[in-house]
Amino acid sequence: MRLAFMGTPDFAVPTLRTLVEAGHDIAAVYSQPPRPAHRGKKLTPSPVHQLAEELGLEVRTPISLKRDEEKAAFAALDLDACVVAAYGLILPRAVLDAPRHGCLNAHGSLLPRWRGAAPVQRAILAGDETTGVTIMQMEAGLDTGPMLLKGETPVARKTAGELTQEIAELGARLMVQVLGDLAAYPPVVQPDEGVTYAAKIDKAEARLDVSQGAAQVERQVRAFNPMPGAFFELNGERLRVHAAEIIWPIPCAGRGPSPDGSVQHDGQEMSPRLRGEPGEVPPGTILDDQLTIACADGAIRPTIIQRAGRPAMPIEDFLRGFAVEPGTVIA
Repeated sequence: MRLAFMGTPDFAVPTLRTLVEAGHDIAAVYSQPPRPAHRGKKLTPSPVHQLAEELGLEVRTPISLKRDEEKAAFAALDLDACVVAAYGLILPRAVLDAPRHGCLNAHGSLLPRWRGAAPVQRAILAGDETTGVTIMQMEAGLDTGPMLLKGETPVARKTAGELTQEIAELGARLMVQVLGDLAAYPPVVQPDEGVTYAAKIDKAEARLDVSQGAAQVERQVRAFNPMPGAFFELNGERLRVHAAEIIWPIPCAGRGPSPDGSVQHDGQEMSPRLRGEPGEVPPGTILDDQLTIACADGAIRPTIIQRAGRPAMPIEDFLRGFAVEPGTVIA
């Protein structure tokens, strides 16, 4: 088929690559304009833009598709269909209607759940057991178009980065499957029941919210890995958490005192002042010298952590150069 492809981030790369490998004629690739990146703030093409150039494809990077000249240039491509994956720009009606089979989108959720900008992160934060990708016919509404095909995958203990890559590969395969026989996948209108919205991630959400249970805090860590990165502050220093484990029950609650009145937890001795029943220790309190942090229920312990300007490292290596005082409260 003669196609245009629209995409910008890493999520969209597998779809473009798979379309080319399947033998489709890619008339043009649309991606967002190059952005300043890295410390030098050098203008850097998007991952899709870079792949398209490697493949020798024409790349277009309009700021908007709403201008008449952009609509006309798109219509002149004379397309069978347009494939979209995380493009990031609004497609006006004239663009949606120009290809003979319209515009097909690979959306990173099981619609109608998690319409919107951050479906993978929201699925992890919500504790969803499964998520996936939906191949859908695009229309003017936000991810509201009829569905052609879905694919599922378990969330398990995956980070957002791992899950995004998995869904991207799945979406690429399903898109090629649909394009291979469009008549075999009649569009199905999305139900009104089960609609949820995946709001764009705010960086402030990445601060560990220890007022919640340990399971939810651990989901925060996975949902914001790799970006924007879960973090907390200790003694005025911001520490980024790349991975964490759930500790249950709260270490100070159930292991019993040692002969000297302290409490043992996994072989580590904790101060007597930290003993108590669950909920008595304020959330955010550091419970031992292994950086175990009390939550509203249970506790978490970072397993991979990073100081500003330094590489991420296992907690054991971090603790060799960073003294932790039990009883301190994180911010």
